[in-house]
Amino acid sequence: MKIVAIDTATDDTVVGARDGSEMTFGFAEGPDEKGRPRHSQSVLGAAEAAAGSLGGWESVDRIAVGLGPGTFTGIRIGIATARGLALGTGMPATGFSTLDALSAVPADVGEDNFRLAVIDARRGEAFAALYRADGSPEWPAAVYPPESLCERVAGLGRHVIAGGSGAIRFRDELIRAGASVPGTESGIHRLSPDSICETGAASGSTDPLEPNYLRLPDAQLWLQRDGK
Repeated sequence: MKIVAIDTATDDTVVGARDGSEMTFGFAEGPDEKGRPRHSQSVLGAAEAAAGSLGGWESVDRIAVGLGPGTFTGIRIGIATARGLALGTGMPATGFSTLDALSAVPADVGEDNFRLAVIDARRGEAFAALYRADGSPEWPAAVYPPESLCERVAGLGRHVIAGGSGAIRFRDELIRAGASVPGTESGIHRLSPDSICETGAASGSTDPLEPNYLRLPDAQLWLQRDGK
């Protein structure tokens, strides 16, 4: 399978292309110097370059996109890009969980350990899902206050390795709960082109592409708060 995969649910813009088991293109770009994601400036050009590495859109078998959870704006940019590319090229598009892709980033987990993928959800919360060493899910994706997440981790009775922006933000709490959190420079904390390609290739069909926000966006909460 020749696949182009994109994910803009986190602060990073990540795009990859894979032909079978061979990566042909990889792009990962963090926020700008002011901490603002560069999704809208980078994702379409990177996707075009990814398709070019496979011989052009006519050679691509699938477009895959991260459906979240993550930032509301980032998820919408990724899905809109995938929908537009699918409409313009006639290629099928599929969605995948951003937490699944984060858990697929290579790491030395060990046969009897769990892998916790955690994305900073802002508002003092985390998006998280737990995976067994073979990649199969143990807990489904959910949004947690840190104390609830750490309580669940502490109750597992098995070693947990945590990765992602949420693992960095709530590092001290997770360590107190018994989890291991690698240093901030570790690749376990960020999506990679190969992890989104792997997850996208394994995904089933999701048409139409539906975002996985896990909670209401800020704008809707503000409207409810104001009684409108």
